[in-house]
Amino acid sequence: MDSEKTVIEISHMTKNYGKHRGVTDLSLTVEQGKVFGFLGPNGAGKSTTIRAMLGFIRFDSGRIRLLQKDIRSHREEILAQVGYMPSEAMFYPTMKVKDVIRLAAQVRGVDCAQEARMLCERLQVDTEKKIRELSLGNRKKVSIVCAMQHRPRLFIFDEPTSGLDPLMQTTFFELIREYVNQGATCMLSTHVLPEVKRCCDHVAILKEGQLQCVETVAALTKARAKRIKWVRDGRQEEFLYDRDLNELYRELEGHDITELLIEEPSLEEAFIEYYRA
Repeated sequence: MDSEKTVIEISHMTKNYGKHRGVTDLSLTVEQGKVFGFLGPNGAGKSTTIRAMLGFIRFDSGRIRLLQKDIRSHREEILAQVGYMPSEAMFYPTMKVKDVIRLAAQVRGVDCAQEARMLCERLQVDTEKKIRELSLGNRKKVSIVCAMQHRPRLFIFDEPTSGLDPLMQTTFFELIREYVNQGATCMLSTHVLPEVKRCCDHVAILKEGQLQCVETVAALTKARAKRIKWVRDGRQEEFLYDRDLNELYRELEGHDITELLIEEPSLEEAFIEYYRA
């Protein structure tokens, strides 16, 4: 891997919460120009990892480098080039949307007016409304604008599409791909597996605070069991099979097989198999 193109580098990072599970000995890297999926159920350690990456919490051991800089010693420089969207963004409820977006730009000391107008138009954001008047989905759109308007080199999104309607989800992923095609990098933490298959280049799976794998989406679905569908002795069955296919063929001897389909599992099935292991 080209170190000059490495945007995220986590080396043996551990964060303990006493009796509660944290993250143990996590190592992964993400190259520039990639959309990287970060998967795992609640409690797997995704949010802990993201908070450590951004310097929001201290980790116990290991190293985290973003944009070739150590987060412990260059946090302000790094965050100036990061667009972060938490799973639940909180804004001043009495402020108008346009004022929240402007404030987010002013805090960074950057003139984002032109980019903000484009994003608001694409996402259909009503800038004259007050935050307290917005639905969850519309607050999400404001959060997206605030995270994207300064054209960061690295996007980190935590469950970004909850509350967005399908049209806005499509627009959101179109925007991600456009920024990535221009050289940005995106880390996407999500529970929604179709989103991963739709836009991610690589995927990391966390289980109980430990990294299970880092794969391309294509390799993830090919690395585990096959999905088998058949009609045997007049009975239709469908299941995942993770042993040698020659054993399966031997099991079929002497049976009346009228239909047989062997195919790669879906991303959802591959994900479930990793959590059963």
